[in-house]
Amino acid sequence: MKTLIRGGTVVNATGRHAADVLIDGETIAAVLAPGSTLLGFDVAANVDRVIDATDRYVIPGGIDAHTHMELPFGGTAASDTFETGTRAAAWGGTTTIVDFAVQRAGERVQDGLEAWHAKAAGNCAIDYGFHQIIGGVDVDSLAAMDSLLDEGVSSYKLFMAYPGVFYSDDAQILRAMQKAADIGLLTMMHAENGPAIDVLVEQLLAAGKTDPYFHGIARAWQMEEEATHRAIMLADLTGAPLYVVHVSAKQAVEQLAAARDRGRNVFGETCPQYLYLSLEEQLGAPGFEGAKWVCSTPLRSRAEGHQDHMWQGLRTNDLQMVSTDHCPFCMKGQKELGLGDFSKIPNGIGGVEHRLDLLYQGVVTGQLTLERWVEICCTTPARMFGMYGRKGVIAPGADGDVVVYDPRGHTSIGVGRTHHMNMDHSAWEGFEIDGHVDTVLSRGEVVVDDGQFLGRAGHGRYVRRELSQYLT
Repeated sequence: MKTLIRGGTVVNATGRHAADVLIDGETIAAVLAPGSTLLGFDVAANVDRVIDATDRYVIPGGIDAHTHMELPFGGTAASDTFETGTRAAAWGGTTTIVDFAVQRAGERVQDGLEAWHAKAAGNCAIDYGFHQIIGGVDVDSLAAMDSLLDEGVSSYKLFMAYPGVFYSDDAQILRAMQKAADIGLLTMMHAENGPAIDVLVEQLLAAGKTDPYFHGIARAWQMEEEATHRAIMLADLTGAPLYVVHVSAKQAVEQLAAARDRGRNVFGETCPQYLYLSLEEQLGAPGFEGAKWVCSTPLRSRAEGHQDHMWQGLRTNDLQMVSTDHCPFCMKGQKELGLGDFSKIPNGIGGVEHRLDLLYQGVVTGQLTLERWVEICCTTPARMFGMYGRKGVIAPGADGDVVVYDPRGHTSIGVGRTHHMNMDHSAWEGFEIDGHVDTVLSRGEVVVDDGQFLGRAGHGRYVRRELSQYLT
């Protein structure tokens, strides 16, 4: 199948220009001047399908490098399967996700990776890869890190939070980082001081402060800044590259910026919720409503300026990219587990469907340039996690992962409107976007077009990733 995307403006991280894009089979064959011929042939007359992109942007498919499909957590599991979650991602212009395989203390790393392959295989509508959570750092799991690259897994994640679940102490982190530095793996870190947070949780509950709002109070910004600084120091000592996930506190951004100013391979990711939502407005909603927005790290105070600082960090490259940390839970039967005790509310927000749109709104409001939008949503994720060249760029030889985006369109977000995630509510209910995903191609196959889902479970393939291409 040959497809020509004609008449649009191709936008890569390095610039924009009017061009036609020829896809042959699963890959981009050529990026051509508008209306040009190829080897003397009229291209449009020699293809199977023509997509009109007049007055629209043609961008690389989005890459969400932080999702949790089917993740067991807090006595339940994330409500999106790999089938429902990747379908929703496609609706929003994301053509690749990188999810997290899980190993807990006492389990084998290899078994955790195998279990996540079994969950995803044959079920994904778009391409997918895996990071490896190592929740039990010991002699066996350290030895197993050697085999991850052979499996196409070039990054792993540690937690400084959740004692008794995923938590690693400083000695374990040091050993894992030493191993990662030796073999080239990128260390991803959930940076919050878990033991101290547990003390604050206990004290708040004992004082009768049980509402969702106090989830944000217990996980104070000092807990994130301290852990971020500690992770940076351990990475500095070992020489391991460090990627801090879901950064929400402006003080944590300042720690990352200072390390980067010293020339360190330290990187940060934020999420749409930390750009738009707040402790006061969402977590502080009346009654139990705030449970919809319980996630970790938590939403921060708008009065303290955290949201503006996240946007600034994206402009200055103190933060390199935006992922969703998509970990959805329904209110009924899931978030309700925390009625009367905020510490029992499953931590997670659904957003895999809305990332491109929410970040495009930042282009509309002047927070980001068009090229920076593509860079943080598509190109940097590909480079950071060893997929660039195949993913993250409109160029010959790249996979035919392409989004036709209409800047004159409009998207209203909410349950039953543009919401295809497996949830009974939306964290983004009522948001209005001045733009619209019109057509989405995954490896040359149209999966979304004109308000219809045309994809299928099983189209998505596992992406074997190389070492990070973002290191200095």
